Amino acid sequence: MSKISMGFIGYGNMAQAIAKGLVKEKVISPENIYACAKHYDKLVENTQKLGINPCEDAEDVVRKADMIVIAVKPYQIEEVVGPLGNALIGKIVVSVAAGYTFDKYEKILPEGVHHISTNPNTPIEVGAGIIACEDHHNLSEDELRFFYQVFEPIALIEMVETSKLSIAGTICGCTPAYTAMYMEALADAAVKHGLPRQSAYRMVAQMIYGTGKLYLETETHPGIMKDKVCSPNGTTIKGVASLERDGFRGAVISAIDAAENKNEY
Repeated sequence: MSKISMGFIGYGNMAQAIAKGLVKEKVISPENIYACAKHYDKLVENTQKLGINPCEDAEDVVRKADMIVIAVKPYQIEEVVGPLGNALIGKIVVSVAAGYTFDKYEKILPEGVHHISTNPNTPIEVGAGIIACEDHHNLSEDELRFFYQVFEPIALIEMVETSKLSIAGTICGCTPAYTAMYMEALADAAVKHGLPRQSAYRMVAQMIYGTGKLYLETETHPGIMKDKVCSPNGTTIKGVASLERDGFRGAVISAIDAAENKNEY
């Protein structure tokens, strides 16, 4: 696997997170990763951190890489990707541009380009990400198998229908921010009651990690997981009741609604 070459067209936060995850998990060697970006000086600075190769333009990336990751903003795709044309034939093209689906790419790519649209999230940087993938794609069976071999070491891969790609992307991509806010709030409460902040952050982070791992390994319903911690007249159920009074679940659902509906506050 380390012999595969990958190229990033666009090297912002998400592309950097993917590259870091792949290198950290030894999926791809840094010398086999290429990237281009609008501002070359900044690109050089960012690629030096990982030891990957900066390229002057997208054409150079496509020439050197087997798998091409489209990581520019959605509004830039037609301008940046369109001119690449037939050069993408024979490559595996993976889009991480939110909302840019298979059918949209089909309008700008020549026939014969094999591509898949995805929504990853930032924990991919440490090998604990999620990649929501549009199940409408034209990768061959071998190419799809190869896609899994590359990305499974750093992410849970979940195939979803095109109509569900947006909400999957919101759940994967937006909620790390909400979870970080939850972590911070829990740590603030711990500090309020005398616990050192760094100790609180470590324990809160491990609690979130452990709770997620417990579900993934047992698939125990979250309600049952909650019930197992709640003793009659115990401290946990009193905290649960307080969260319910304050609309905790409703606030979470409203946050997802706001993200999906692009509500402004």
